[in-house]
Amino acid sequence: MGRTAALVSGGLVSLFSAVRCLSCPQPSSAGPGVTDMSNSGSVLQSTPASPGPDTYKGWLFKWTNYLKGYQRRWFVLSNGLLSYYRTQAEMAHTCRGTINLSTAHIDTEDSCNIVLSNGGRMYHLKASCEVERQRWVTALELAKAKAVRMMNNQSGNVPAVKGEASDEDEDTEYFDAMENAPAFITVTTDPKQHRRSGSNLSSASGGHSEDWHLEDNVFHSSQEGSYCGSKRKDLLPKKRRRTRIPDKPNYSLNLWSIMKNCIGKELSKIPMPVNFNEPLSMLQRLTEDLEYHELLDKAAKCENSIEQMCFVAAFSVSSYSTTVHRTAKPFNPLLGESFELDRLDDLGFRSICEQVSHHPPAAAHHVYSKNGWNLWQEITIASKFRGKYLSIMPLGDIHLEFTSSGNHYVWKKVTSTVHNIIVGKLWIDQSGDIEITNYKTKDKCQMKFTPYSYFSRDIARKVTGVVTDANGKAHYVLSGTWDEKMECAKILQSSQGNGSAEGKQKTVYQTLPPKLLWKKYPLPENAENMYFFSELALTLNEPDDSSAPTDSRLRPDQRLMENGKWDEANVEKQRLEEKQRAVRRQREAEAVEALEEGNDYEGYLPLWFERKVDPYTGELICVYKGGYWECKEKQDWSKCPDIF
Repeated sequence: MGRTAALVSGGLVSLFSAVRCLSCPQPSSAGPGVTDMSNSGSVLQSTPASPGPDTYKGWLFKWTNYLKGYQRRWFVLSNGLLSYYRTQAEMAHTCRGTINLSTAHIDTEDSCNIVLSNGGRMYHLKASCEVERQRWVTALELAKAKAVRMMNNQSGNVPAVKGEASDEDEDTEYFDAMENAPAFITVTTDPKQHRRSGSNLSSASGGHSEDWHLEDNVFHSSQEGSYCGSKRKDLLPKKRRRTRIPDKPNYSLNLWSIMKNCIGKELSKIPMPVNFNEPLSMLQRLTEDLEYHELLDKAAKCENSIEQMCFVAAFSVSSYSTTVHRTAKPFNPLLGESFELDRLDDLGFRSICEQVSHHPPAAAHHVYSKNGWNLWQEITIASKFRGKYLSIMPLGDIHLEFTSSGNHYVWKKVTSTVHNIIVGKLWIDQSGDIEITNYKTKDKCQMKFTPYSYFSRDIARKVTGVVTDANGKAHYVLSGTWDEKMECAKILQSSQGNGSAEGKQKTVYQTLPPKLLWKKYPLPENAENMYFFSELALTLNEPDDSSAPTDSRLRPDQRLMENGKWDEANVEKQRLEEKQRAVRRQREAEAVEALEEGNDYEGYLPLWFERKVDPYTGELICVYKGGYWECKEKQDWSKCPDIF
């Protein structure tokens, strides 16, 4: 992560922006099965439209913050999702926020207000009159009931899904619910002593010593110096990879002169020089999650889903190890930009990323491994500058599926915080909770990333977790740090300990000695002069003549920066950003023209991904639709847009 994630759309509206009249007529674009409320703001309208069976549209006021107050927004209710836009024309290209009604609570405050709550967030809406408010409430209740029925029919028992964060709630502080993380104490037992007295131990957790043997357990190959701790010397790449890049120039720049006007604002429209960047794009940073892919290769060989969960948990932590020294921000990808990493021959996987949306910015990622697993995700990065620190909130789910067992794991990322933005040495912390769920077996892993505290006696960057089965019985305790290593220990028995100073009762787990799951690779020589890149990161931007013309390796400003030509890179960066703005203005004009003529406007569609309803979470997600690797084999890139 970096000083500014710069990935959220929008800008600050004037304090004097008054609430506009809802009675202004608006062109209707409703189709069959659609109730269009674009003219419903008029109090003089005598015949109220009834809610349609499929889609419901109209103008409402939405509370944004204390500076903007209520702002007029175009709302669209469809398939159990309430989405909103600044204008009707934006429907073709820019969604400002989405609320999942299946898990939302609908309430009314007075004759005109509607309050939606979802996942701890509150959405305050206002209609122009009581009649219009009632029509919306009726439509929302019907849509919610239908969405709940659909989710129950699809998956039987689907957990609550959080609504997407709005890009307009600028006064909202984002904090993770750390108090809900499990509190526990571990006591390590000598395995030999346990085998002698195992029959006398209480079986509160159902643990048995006979299924944990140091010499033949699945974790044996994960100990230091073996499978996951090695430097992959057994792999002989067919292509010689680069091991260094040009040293970072020593350019000075006054950060405060740029950031002082950004406090509390969304950062995507604030032009930032490349001096704050590193020569990699966000798509390449997303691919860096695969640095420790061997953990998933090992997990694919596990016959026990509980043990497999331990490796998946270690993999989810390992992706943060590359961020500890990386205080520069990656380049924001252009719409349609892609990045491929084809390491099928030497590392056993191939990965493809694409920037599928610009506002809100979203990147889709798909990985295929010949070692028996597939991973995919769609991630949106929301960021807020708070004056002294920068909060970076990744939104979206990560999916991992093993082909042999069918085990399907889903989890989210935690919040990253960059401290000392203005004064002092920059440093990064990770905080929050991760819940990994195996949707096939219902096993879960609850992990807590403890935020750094000067007054805490805990080690810095601490991560703890517990792996439980479908019945809630704990089997393994995980411990370590997100920048160094993770270990797991098998639970023999559990008991309730004495209450803590806060009055909370902690669980005491008696465990066998911990075993190493994952350990960070040392950084390459001279890494401090190469943006603290890892061995994998050094290879991500090396030229590849066979990749698509939209590939991040071909981005000219990024390449100039890597070569140390920062002045030229800044000029090129401005050219690319203006080119993207021109394309967007043209797309908006086409959308307005189509709306005025009563025609549908399809808008921008990703090239390699398509949007589908996720059967596990019920949310819309971009999934890989195929075709990229076939086009690469034929070297047919005729479908690719000219973005550079």
